[in-house]
Amino acid sequence: MLILRIVALATVALGVNYVAWRWLDSVNWDAWWIAVPLVVAETYSLIDVALFALTMWRARERPAPPPAPTGLTADVFIATYNEPVELVATTARAARDIRYPHNTYILDDGDRPAMRAAAAELGVGYITRGTEWSGRPRHAKAGNINNALMQTTGEFLLILDADMIPRPEILDRTLGYFTDDEVALVQTPQVFSNVATGDPLGSQAPLFYGPIQEGKDGWNAAFFCGSNAVLRREALMQLGIVGYVRAADRAVVATLRDASRIVRRARRRAEPESPAGAALATTAAALTEARRQLGNGEPLGEITYTLQRRVREASAGIVTDDLRAIQADLAEIDRLAGDDASPDHGDVNGLVEALSTRELSPLNALEAVQLAVRSVDVDRGDEAQAVMPLATISVTEDMATSMRLHALGWKSVFHKELLADGLAPEDLGTALTQRLRWAQGTMQVFLRENPLFSSGMSIAQRLMYLSTMWSYLVGFATIVYLAAPVVFLVFGVLPVKSWAPEFFWHFIPFFVVNQILFLVAARGLPTWRGQQYSLALFPIWIRACVTAFNNVVLKLPLDFAVTPKTRQSQAKRPWAKIRWQLAAAVVLLISVIIGIIRVVILGDEVIGTVVNIVWVAYDFVCLSVLVSAVRYRGFQPEPGVETDATRTTKE
Repeated sequence: MLILRIVALATVALGVNYVAWRWLDSVNWDAWWIAVPLVVAETYSLIDVALFALTMWRARERPAPPPAPTGLTADVFIATYNEPVELVATTARAARDIRYPHNTYILDDGDRPAMRAAAAELGVGYITRGTEWSGRPRHAKAGNINNALMQTTGEFLLILDADMIPRPEILDRTLGYFTDDEVALVQTPQVFSNVATGDPLGSQAPLFYGPIQEGKDGWNAAFFCGSNAVLRREALMQLGIVGYVRAADRAVVATLRDASRIVRRARRRAEPESPAGAALATTAAALTEARRQLGNGEPLGEITYTLQRRVREASAGIVTDDLRAIQADLAEIDRLAGDDASPDHGDVNGLVEALSTRELSPLNALEAVQLAVRSVDVDRGDEAQAVMPLATISVTEDMATSMRLHALGWKSVFHKELLADGLAPEDLGTALTQRLRWAQGTMQVFLRENPLFSSGMSIAQRLMYLSTMWSYLVGFATIVYLAAPVVFLVFGVLPVKSWAPEFFWHFIPFFVVNQILFLVAARGLPTWRGQQYSLALFPIWIRACVTAFNNVVLKLPLDFAVTPKTRQSQAKRPWAKIRWQLAAAVVLLISVIIGIIRVVILGDEVIGTVVNIVWVAYDFVCLSVLVSAVRYRGFQPEPGVETDATRTTKE
């Protein structure tokens, strides 16, 4: 730990020294159009490294947990949508055989008769959506689990994806952590059993499901990853209730604000002494009182009921005056006509009540206020359930849920032990779909509930969540890193003032120590494949950021798909899926050829050309991982050959 902290401090210090020098002394302002994006990208990378160093600062390897207490009630949820029945049944059979007493449920969002029959044959529960979900938002996996939460009673929930086969001891090894009443979540690693040696699709994440989660755990920020996790029902239900109250509060606050604006505009046009002016003044006072009550935490139902009654009374007062005037006119007409027996023109009070209820107030402003107040839906009629424990703000429910749990003061645990065996994608298209969905969900949370502005969490917890979200912005930095050497090799434009020794004295120490930090933090785990895919999948990261922005800010539909659990057809090699990477590779290759020609014929700077060719070579090495990914034909275990999965299992 001491060595890691020394290397982390050195990395950040040297990084700050390098980036400060870049901004202050080395930006080629004559070529600002490439020089500024490059130094911005380098600044992004420094922040990324600093967040990683902070994560590793308190990395903790937990001792063995306490024994699981007896007598706890637990439910095992297997979430499924369209996965093959046989695959889900395999997981359900293993879940049924978990040693600790529990109930197992298949949560079938596809409502398939074959799946229901398989559940009955296995002797496990089967839950699907009811008619209350018809025509309402379904919220994907989060909605599926929220629906099941309302139909089950276990104190603790083990959540599994359809392809995550649990080991019999999974509850015995995790429930002991919940003897701490403040623990809401225990997350275990996700490791895949069908990964070939070399991990051609980059499916395994040993750095994340190891040092990174251990680092976040040290800051009480290890987060829910969607599967292989045990959660406390009490914490989830508290989360759902708090979320319901906050949503209702926001709706009432917005309604009162809009209603007050309507009344203020109307009062500027009305005579203060007129019946309309008096009614508007009464309504304004009622709105002010409602805001005061809301600030004091009084029940929302009483606030909205009282406000509606007072606005109705104000509206009724105007209708009363109008009807009385009409009645007086009629009486005068009768008198002038010499009719001694005035006709009964009805019960004025009854007419007023009927007219007010039907929103026939003569003042459009008061009608609008009444409509706005009545629109406050404390029952959340637009949702199938008023209470939604798991977060529904993104296509991935996990990160937002754990972030909200931490904001409420709950603790989380990362238990580093392989307790479930998963199935990774077996073709590049499926792998890209999976990564796109992960990135989209993370960026939706970033845009909707940015952890930096979320109350309740410590600064360190906020930064731990930010570090994961920040990493998905790497696609934009990658574009700049790919473009910079092309600009120099093709056009001879330097984004840095020179390639003098001063540059190398600033850059090389930072680069070297940065690599040492990753080696020390990884503790011998393989991380190179992850670094390759971080650069090679830059179109996926950019697409995720853009589509998430369009969805959250511009309210456009999100183009995402559920990750297929079986290998997809490979009748044609999916080169089109990596067309942007192929285009980048072609441009890089052409730029190298042009750069060499410029040196030989035009006598361009040799050192700068060599440095940029080395840079391009690194890019090629990273992009080359996609060639083997496209050619990959699925997992074929070889007798006696140890795969990445079995090796990770042994570790």
